[in-house]
Amino acid sequence: MPSAESVSHEDLVICACGDREYKARDAVDAALWRGALDDSWQHFLAGLAAEKRADELDLEIDEGELDAAAEAFRYGHDLITAEETEQWLATRGLTLDVFSDYFARQYCAGKLADEVTPTPTSYVAASGELRRLFAGDLILSGDLDRISEELIWRLAAWTAEEEAEGGRAEEEHFFERHQIKADELPDWLSGLGRDAAWFSEMAAMEAAYRRRCEALLVPQSRQRELATMRLPLTRFEAEVLELESRDAAQEALFCIKEDGMSMEEVAVEGRYAYRQIDFLLEDLPPDLQQKFLSVSPGDVLDPMPREDGFELARIKSKIEPNAEDPAVRLRIEQRMLDRHFAELSSKHVERRLNAATSTE
Repeated sequence: MPSAESVSHEDLVICACGDREYKARDAVDAALWRGALDDSWQHFLAGLAAEKRADELDLEIDEGELDAAAEAFRYGHDLITAEETEQWLATRGLTLDVFSDYFARQYCAGKLADEVTPTPTSYVAASGELRRLFAGDLILSGDLDRISEELIWRLAAWTAEEEAEGGRAEEEHFFERHQIKADELPDWLSGLGRDAAWFSEMAAMEAAYRRRCEALLVPQSRQRELATMRLPLTRFEAEVLELESRDAAQEALFCIKEDGMSMEEVAVEGRYAYRQIDFLLEDLPPDLQQKFLSVSPGDVLDPMPREDGFELARIKSKIEPNAEDPAVRLRIEQRMLDRHFAELSSKHVERRLNAATSTE
């Protein structure tokens, strides 16, 4: 069982707006209010259940895998030395024990996810100890960064707009999301240590944010954004062969180009893994993007290295981006929102946590 000494998210300041500071607890509770916390909470509960089952089975943990996961985390956060890692953790109220426990829990979840069923527990009804442990998971998984940014955007919208209209509609959306009745609200708020004033603030904040989004995400603006992102959002459909060596890849390439065999035929004959994929150009690593831009439908790319061998890809089609394509529309709208709220929040919200640690 992990150490109960986790992060004091009551004291972890993430930003300030006006004369108020907002802490990790505020980001978590706001995400819960919006219905944006459940995936993280359920993943956390599944990890606890897997960890408990691992204890019962006396599961031997592969320390090499844990070390690799921790190293990947440090690399992703540009933490070169042990001292830098400890400082990063200390800034967030975490210890090395909590750090290690987190990766052990993820390891257990990866090995035993199909064998466990988490005990149904709502965040509102959870103990303070469980919430503190969850806060540590949010920090280390990066989910706290996500929900903090969502709170910052809403604070910026709320501060920039003085009108308070629309809050009633957001309150109704809250009751629908959480499937509770108005007379049950006091108990729900009491479970969080919140009051009716906080509830009204959440509704007003969400209404201001929604108005900003609706005014920004109009068809004409999407088309203008699409014009600047035509190449990165080009969609490719391709066939892929997985081969064990460069020689095998070259032989397969010869069969396709010179013998006129299809990718599927080569896969069957050579017993190679075969799949069809589609993706947007910007999803590729930068060094591959130019290769795919220069090909036409029907072309087969030169063999490309992969983790344990090589891949051979044939382009089936290149599709110009369309603003009504759900995947393209999502990317366009996200860019528009990122740009708008980055500027708006820079005017109205002072970031504390990431700003303080960017120079560590």
